[in-house]
Amino acid sequence: MECRECQAGLEHCHGTLIRHWLHRSECTDEDCTGPELLPHAFVVDCDAVGCECTHIATADASAAVAI
Repeated sequence: MECRECQAGLEHCHGTLIRHWLHRSECTDEDCTGPELLPHAFVVDCDAVGCECTHIATADASAAVAI
């Protein structure tokens, strides 16, 4: 059984795109061709999956403001 996008031959990805603050976005699908936003139906921020780069970016910004 194929999804609608597969049946129509459209470029898409079945994985979830994880958007990082400090790193390049990544996809949960091993066969994903690239971390672009458009082919992904599901997108989450990295802190939703336990990544700590959001906390590092926030701490760095706070330290820069304090100086």
